[in-house]
Amino acid sequence: MESQVRGGTRWKRFAVVMVPSVAATAAIGVALAQGALAASFSVSGQSFKVTADRLDGTGFVQYGAIDSGYTLDGRQTAHPVAVSAFKTASIEGMCQSVVTPDIPVLGSVSLILKAGGGGTPVRAENLYIDVEQLEADATFRGIDIGVAAKDAAKGPGIHKGDTANPYGFAQQADSATLLNVKQTAWATTAGTFKLSGLKMSLSKGVKECY
Repeated sequence: MESQVRGGTRWKRFAVVMVPSVAATAAIGVALAQGALAASFSVSGQSFKVTADRLDGTGFVQYGAIDSGYTLDGRQTAHPVAVSAFKTASIEGMCQSVVTPDIPVLGSVSLILKAGGGGTPVRAENLYIDVEQLEADATFRGIDIGVAAKDAAKGPGIHKGDTANPYGFAQQADSATLLNVKQTAWATTAGTFKLSGLKMSLSKGVKECY
């Protein structure tokens, strides 16, 4: 959920970009932990991994879209994703990791965020997750499959700015429960996002949530 750099970047450039990013991430993280901000997270030209012990959501919709953007060296990227959206979500035991590879001298550097432990879950409203790959034990209640994305009224609707076909395939449900979640994502956006018990760590080497 944080800005990152792909391999081959000079160390001075990495330091200029990474140090302010980590400081900003920490400051934003404190505000999010206090429930003070809306949130929009993406990784420049790179996916990130997220796990959760449990996600309980209401007002679910899923539709196809294209994520696009630029890496810090100016290359354009585009990725097909399945956007999973919830009007409200409660997430227990959340972990998120991003690995920046091939940094001169240091090698790989990993950034890990954890929240929602100790019986106090992460809370989100109007949550959108742009998913490339998902594994979970899922239960959907009141599900409708094969509706047009524009007609999916149970969820928060197509996110403003998404490159999505409003007449394309979508599915929706009154509520959903996902257990043992493992996913690779390109972006996360929420109207409000409260990260209870936020912990952030930055370390050398490859350390991921799964």
